[in-house]
Amino acid sequence: MKHIVAPRIRPSLTFAALSLVALGAVASTALAQQQPAATASAAALDRGNVLKSPGIFGVFSTYKVRPELYRLANAQRKGMAAEVTALADQYKDKIIVDAYLTRGLSAKSDFLLRVHGSDLAAVQKFMVDFRATRFGVMCDVTESLVGITKPLNYITKEKSATLNAGLSSASYSGDAPRYSIVVPIKKSAAWWNLSDEQRLKEMESHTHPTLQYLGNVKRKLYHSTGLDDTDFITYFETNDLGAFNNLMLSLAKVPENTYHVRWGSPTVLGTIQTLDSVVNTLTTTK
Repeated sequence: MKHIVAPRIRPSLTFAALSLVALGAVASTALAQQQPAATASAAALDRGNVLKSPGIFGVFSTYKVRPELYRLANAQRKGMAAEVTALADQYKDKIIVDAYLTRGLSAKSDFLLRVHGSDLAAVQKFMVDFRATRFGVMCDVTESLVGITKPLNYITKEKSATLNAGLSSASYSGDAPRYSIVVPIKKSAAWWNLSDEQRLKEMESHTHPTLQYLGNVKRKLYHSTGLDDTDFITYFETNDLGAFNNLMLSLAKVPENTYHVRWGSPTVLGTIQTLDSVVNTLTTTK
């Protein structure tokens, strides 16, 4: 099922296959419901359309805050969050910024930014300007992934009508998602050298066990081959981590899983928050 998106929204995908399978199924529902990482900065763009449209770039960057930040006086840290949100507001007609707190759930990062835009150069410029803020200069990038959204490749009305109907009719019905999970996936050369018919068969076997989780887990898929050192970025949102764990176990058991050479590494788990909330949390000491 090809998978995501960006949050309060988020469409996502399941693993390689889930991701491959349900790209279209992932709508920006979560985003609309809770606008997790969305801030006033995204007001100028139609968030729902951006998150559901093909041809949208998604950049995922995780950061670790330097210890030096906490050696600054409170007066020096004051206003850092406002500076970052003001920057995002300057780009509101070009990009959508979503933020996630990973501190406490990850040893390698403190927060994740997911930035969407139809112009990758605009996304890049925001990232450069973010690193130049007082908060940004105190953060180091620990992971960066780039992908683009595309229409479904396999589970389409023409190629797999029954499964496509199952994907299309299912909708998220759980509580507003509090957690996001990002799972990069890379496929082996053997996968890409299968015939289209063989890959369709594998994706169908991958899709069957995922249908039961569509009411608990939102998913969105990004394609990265040639843009990054991975093939897919699968993005999930859920309020039921137990259901997500069971979904992943189901995907681990399908034959398509044997074609993975990377599944995670890293897997990024975080709580969906506003940009202002994430920066305030990481710059305030009690």
